[in-house]
Amino acid sequence: MQKFILEKKNHITIVSAILIIIAYVSKLGFKNEPIAIWSLIIASVLGVIPIAIQAYQALKVKVVSIDVLVTIAVIGAFIIKNYEESAIVTFLFLFGAYLEQRTLNKTRSAIKELTEMAPEVALKQLKNGEFEEVEIEEVDVGDILLVKTGAKIPVDGTVLTGEGHINEASITGEAVPVSKKKDSGVYAGTILENGTLQITADRVGEDTTFGKIIELVEEAQDSKSEAERFIDRFSKYYTPAVLGLSFIVGLISRDIELAITILVLGCPGALVIGVPVSNVAGIGNGARHSVLLKGSEVISDFSRLDTMVFDKTGTLTIGNPKVADKEIYVDNVDEVLAYLSSVEKESDHPLAKAVVEYIGDTKSYTVEKTVVVKGGGIVAHVEGHRVAVGNVALMEQENVLLSEKVRGDIARFEENGNSLVLTSVDGELKVLIGIRDQIRPGVKEDLQQLKKLGVKNLVVLSGDNQGTVDLVARELGLTEAHGHMLPEDKSAYIKALQERGQIVAFVGDGVNDSPSLALAQIGIAMGSGTDVAIETSDVVLMNSDFSRLPYALGLTKATANNMLQNIIIAVGVVLVLLASVFFSEWMNMSIGMLVHEASILVVILNAMRLLRYKL
Repeated sequence: MQKFILEKKNHITIVSAILIIIAYVSKLGFKNEPIAIWSLIIASVLGVIPIAIQAYQALKVKVVSIDVLVTIAVIGAFIIKNYEESAIVTFLFLFGAYLEQRTLNKTRSAIKELTEMAPEVALKQLKNGEFEEVEIEEVDVGDILLVKTGAKIPVDGTVLTGEGHINEASITGEAVPVSKKKDSGVYAGTILENGTLQITADRVGEDTTFGKIIELVEEAQDSKSEAERFIDRFSKYYTPAVLGLSFIVGLISRDIELAITILVLGCPGALVIGVPVSNVAGIGNGARHSVLLKGSEVISDFSRLDTMVFDKTGTLTIGNPKVADKEIYVDNVDEVLAYLSSVEKESDHPLAKAVVEYIGDTKSYTVEKTVVVKGGGIVAHVEGHRVAVGNVALMEQENVLLSEKVRGDIARFEENGNSLVLTSVDGELKVLIGIRDQIRPGVKEDLQQLKKLGVKNLVVLSGDNQGTVDLVARELGLTEAHGHMLPEDKSAYIKALQERGQIVAFVGDGVNDSPSLALAQIGIAMGSGTDVAIETSDVVLMNSDFSRLPYALGLTKATANNMLQNIIIAVGVVLVLLASVFFSEWMNMSIGMLVHEASILVVILNAMRLLRYKL
């Protein structure tokens, strides 16, 4: 019965409103007092029933809630035959709860949008080789699934056959479709825009990347910050205090109506709802912009950030080394580059791949007698020529003469942060190539924006040599740069900053730097939604888009400020209402409840501004 009544709460609100209108029309229009009184009595009784049920449920778990205060106030008004007050108070309370729930649902729109994007069915291959549509719950790891044009990818998996382009915006935030073919990985919740694919299910249900994103946002919206826990404790003692104040005032003044009015006006509704609704709205905004914030505790710490520490490779830089400089010391350059490409194709070293990619399509020669020199490079025979490809040490070992000009070029390349690849043919230097990781486009502007948002120190920690790290720091205008750092060195550096009282964020790729991500107050993963990124960090930039970082910081600052505004509004309204009871003639229970409900809507609407937040 209780459940049925609570489900019909909105209907009761409408009936109460109609009865109150009938009462005023009867009283003012037709001077019919009995109909007016009975309409208000029925409205009061109907209205107080769901409120009283909620009060009873709260008292069962030893919580003196707002519903308890309102129930006592309405019963008191009813006893002293102030039916007008009791009817209006119950209607305003129920109507306020309806509006509150409706606006809260809007702030949770990010979760709704995500869950609606989750796939519900899949075309699964049966034992006879045919495909049949089944519920997503019936798909297991290892099943073969068919995905047609326009359909959602139902699981995380690997392409077996077929080619197509997939819109991965739900995972990476990147709107440009990604080409997929045999052995390509695919994500659940993404959309096959053209083509037909057969895929093997690697992860299903909640274990998929998409499932983990939904779980993360749900957990974040349900988590509580220190501010929310404080308000919970405050309300626990505040509500009985209002009851006590009401009782004492009634005892001293012998004015029951005054005591009941204090109960209504002292309700801390806006205070209780103000912080959680800001938290939910901020997290919802972030989720829609590929910034996942793991709860309001993260928001609180992030908004007060002192120092942001970056891993270099894959974070400040693209993580894909490319040829940046070259010097040619020979006329027949095409033939030498063909020799070089042929030798480098024998290696899977990142620098070798960069060289092959840079040279592009060229003639391929048979490579013989290949010798890998540890810490030096490769020596091989191509078309009867001895070809050495590697660093300066290998050239000296091969007795290759390095002229003053060459040594000057080498020094210049190193100053620019390049890794060196030298190529000699038959003991004579032919080509000098400089390779370096490229800085992410727009990173410098993003770092300047972080400074404007109040980040005092921007630090880079890297395993690369100090010269390369210094070069990146100078180019980007960073505060500090430290090279030759192992993962444990990075963790120790962050711990030292924290011991000095700084609030530290660490930005990494979510794989090699998981100790630092876990140790920092705010771990931020540039992870494209990888498992490690989601599990380890506090903030995930789902599309590895560095420009989302200033947005995330700005959003957390706006959310923290919004929480504070709502607390000030809520406390201010209660203080003004209580002061008005004692020091004014115009304040009564109905006006007080109207202001009280209005204050709840004000804090909710204030929080909803975060849904439209832009940096």
